[in-house]
Amino acid sequence: MERLQKVIAHAGIASRRKAEELITEGKVKVNDKQVRELGVKVGPNDKIEVEGVPIEREEPVYFMLYKPRGVISSVSDDKGRKVVTDFFPYIEERIYPVGRLDYDTSGLLLMTNDGEFANTLMHPKSEVEKVYVAKLEGFPTKEAIKKLEKGIKLEDGKTAPAKIKLISHDKKKNTSIFEMTIHEGRNRQVRRMFEAIGHRVMKLKRERYGFLTLQGLSAGDARELTPHEVKQLRVMATKTK
Repeated sequence: MERLQKVIAHAGIASRRKAEELITEGKVKVNDKQVRELGVKVGPNDKIEVEGVPIEREEPVYFMLYKPRGVISSVSDDKGRKVVTDFFPYIEERIYPVGRLDYDTSGLLLMTNDGEFANTLMHPKSEVEKVYVAKLEGFPTKEAIKKLEKGIKLEDGKTAPAKIKLISHDKKKNTSIFEMTIHEGRNRQVRRMFEAIGHRVMKLKRERYGFLTLQGLSAGDARELTPHEVKQLRVMATKTK
């Protein structure tokens, strides 16, 4: 038996907090009876409806994907472009990406059907580190790098401090490669941060998510997370909230 709001969150309908609101607002039914109390527990055979729509309950699954460039971080695309779920033709569950990597960015992306897990990792106060490697046009000055390390103003607000490490610098081609570690997940954040100091990102890859790395995977490969890895991610995401 599990708490009703947890089951709703697992089904990907809403975050657990939003699920609690739906319950107290009388928008949830269990076995055709309206439920307004948060302490209700349900079993696998109970019929649950949210705003008149029955929810489909699946066993939670968790994967990591090495997303190639030129792939949309979505379950579908109206332009017919390749999407991340195309790499999971053998998975019956309705999985979706945790956050996103933009079209031209490659690297580690988590996939799940567990809405509560996804919302926990994407919560603004979650401080799970994400490590990117960026190839830039030009070579930023030390002063410019310090701005990123302290946090830089973007159109949607100031970023949290980032960790920056130089990997290489090609003077002939006028390019440089940096590693950036952040814990936020704003849209195109790494690209926008480097652009804010005057350097276009030519190539971008997410190499690490928390303790997870791409070791052993090639672009387009995926593997299932172990129960211990899932537990570790939950702990990392919630310890600072």
